[in-house]
Amino acid sequence: MAENKLTVGVIFGGKSGEHEVSLNSAFHVIEAIDRKKYNVVMIGITKEGQWYIYNGSAGKVRRNSWQQDEENIIREVDFMDPEGPIGKIDIFFPVLHGPNGEDGTIQGFFTILNKPYVGCGVFASSVGMDKVASKILFEKAGIPIVPYVAFFGEEWAVSQEKLTDQMEKELGYPVFVKPVNMGSSVGISKAKNRQELQGAIENALLYDTKILAEKFVDGREIECAVLGNFHASASTPGEIIPSREFYDYESKYMDGDASRVVIPAEITKEQSEKVKEYALKAFRAIDGSGLCRADFFIDKTNGNLYINEVNTMPGFTEISMYPKMVMHDGSDYATLIEKLIELGIEKHEQYTRKKTER
Repeated sequence: MAENKLTVGVIFGGKSGEHEVSLNSAFHVIEAIDRKKYNVVMIGITKEGQWYIYNGSAGKVRRNSWQQDEENIIREVDFMDPEGPIGKIDIFFPVLHGPNGEDGTIQGFFTILNKPYVGCGVFASSVGMDKVASKILFEKAGIPIVPYVAFFGEEWAVSQEKLTDQMEKELGYPVFVKPVNMGSSVGISKAKNRQELQGAIENALLYDTKILAEKFVDGREIECAVLGNFHASASTPGEIIPSREFYDYESKYMDGDASRVVIPAEITKEQSEKVKEYALKAFRAIDGSGLCRADFFIDKTNGNLYINEVNTMPGFTEISMYPKMVMHDGSDYATLIEKLIELGIEKHEQYTRKKTER
C-alpha cells in the first residue's frame, strides 16, 4: 500500500515580507496531511532565496529554527534529477505568501518542470496578487470596486504634489495606501491628512514599486472561501472584527485573540448570497483554480458591497479565515488538504491534454 502513496512537496519560507506567515501556514499544512495516503518532502526557501530540503521537525519550521537544524538539511537540491528527492515529488504544495510565491513566479517554474501543483495557475496568481490588475478584471465582471488611484514609484518621484492633489480630489480623507503586490496587510497605512498620505506612500514604496490609494469605506470586513476548479463552490461568508483601526499585520498576527472572527457573518441572507456570487465571479474573472479567498467590504452606512481583493494562496495558520470557513461548512483540515491536492492533479491533467503541435 505504501508504494502507492503520492509524494507531496510542501514549500515554505521564500523571499517575501510574508516569510514568517508562510512558516506558520506550512506547519499546519504539514501536520494535517494524511501520512497514510501521502509522503511529505519539506522544502524551505530562505530569505536569501536558497532552496533546501528539510527532514526535521515541522515544529522547527513553525518556530523559524529549521535552518539551524544542520543535520536534517540537504543543501544540494537538484531539480533535474528524476531519482532525487525533488524528481520523485508527485505534486508541489507551495505554502508561500506574497512575492516570489503567490504571484505566478513559482507557478511558472512548476509548469516548466511539468509538475502538478496546488493552487491557482500563473495568470490567476499574478493578477490576483496585483491589486490594480485584479480590480480591472473585477469591474469588467460587474463586481463593485472602491474608487482608487494607482501609480508607479517613478511617477511619485517627479510628481508628488500633482498625484497628492489628484488623490485628495478623487478620494478625499481618510485614504488607504497599499503596495500593489503584497499580502497579509504588509505595508498598508491609513492616512488622514496630506502629511500622513505622503508618508504612507513612502512606506508602501519600501515593499513595491507600484502603489494603490483607495477611498476609505467605513465597512465591515467580510470574507468568503472558494474551493474547486471550474465547478468551484463558495463557502459561508465570515466576518473579521479587527482589534485595531483596520485589519493590519499586527491585528492579524500579533494581537492574539483581540481580533475576532465570526462565522457565519452576521449579515442578511441576501447579502450572504451576493458575497458568494461575487466571490465565484471574481474567481472566474482571474481564471482561478484550486482555492482563493475573496475579501469584501459592506458599507456600514448604506449597505453597499464592494470587493477588496482576492488572495490566491490564503493563510493556513491557526487564525486564518480560509480553513475556518471551509471547515465551518463541514470539512476538516485533512480533508481540505487532500481536496486541494486532488484539484491540483486534476488541473495538471487538463493542462497536459492540450495540443502542443500544429
